[in-house]
Amino acid sequence: MTAGSLSCNDIQVSFSGLKAVNGVTFDFQPGQLYGIIGPNGAGKTTLMNALSGHAKLSGGQVMLDGRDVTGLSVHKRTRIGLGRSFQITKIFAGMSVLENLQLAAFAHLYRLQPFWLPAGRFPAVRERAESVLEEIGLTVMAHRPAETLSHGDQRALEVGLALLSNPSVLLLDEPLAGVGHDQIGPAMELIKRIVKGRTVLLIEHNMDVVMRVSSALVVMVQGQILASGSLKKSAQTPRCERLIWEKRNEAACVGKLQCHLWQGAGVA
Repeated sequence: MTAGSLSCNDIQVSFSGLKAVNGVTFDFQPGQLYGIIGPNGAGKTTLMNALSGHAKLSGGQVMLDGRDVTGLSVHKRTRIGLGRSFQITKIFAGMSVLENLQLAAFAHLYRLQPFWLPAGRFPAVRERAESVLEEIGLTVMAHRPAETLSHGDQRALEVGLALLSNPSVLLLDEPLAGVGHDQIGPAMELIKRIVKGRTVLLIEHNMDVVMRVSSALVVMVQGQILASGSLKKSAQTPRCERLIWEKRNEAACVGKLQCHLWQGAGVA
């Protein structure tokens, strides 16, 4: 797979007069993993929504592999190489892990879908679903109902659904949200695996993870890009250093609170 290029020019997204994304221009270079960081309300998720077509632009342009996709719908952007995962896990809880992947592969591979036939009857669907199943490390859980998976494995399945279209550009919005401390390591390894041959934008509040897996940082504040560049260069700007410290301190406080709650409930 060849990593895709993604760029935006002066894009703006407004909600009732409030500019959530305010004139952002940026070229995301092929094959890089960009950590998108910033305080809550900085416009990080809205930027991803704008790039993927989930948010309507009030101005500007989005380009994917040199093609203007500003006016294209979400599913059309997906078909030409743009994948997206979300903060909230969106899976079919009552279906098996493999069935989730087969259904999504079926929807992607066939525009006219014979809905009266099981998705697993189609060789191309089975092959694609099983390939992604292996990529996300859930092969041994293929026939388990998705609702019985740990939260970390459900998040991995969510990422797998985004991979089924074989995207050249992948947007990951908090893939570790709600993942337990013991599953952070496997989640990081998953991110490292799927970045190969792809351009990836990552929003993640766990700054240790961001700093370990990213090749570049984009720092957002109040809907605009404050700083960007290589990991070392961006992290050394004074405001970015402060932001990283605040995010790490915030994560540490949340971790201590969780431990306190577990101890109070007799879990630890």
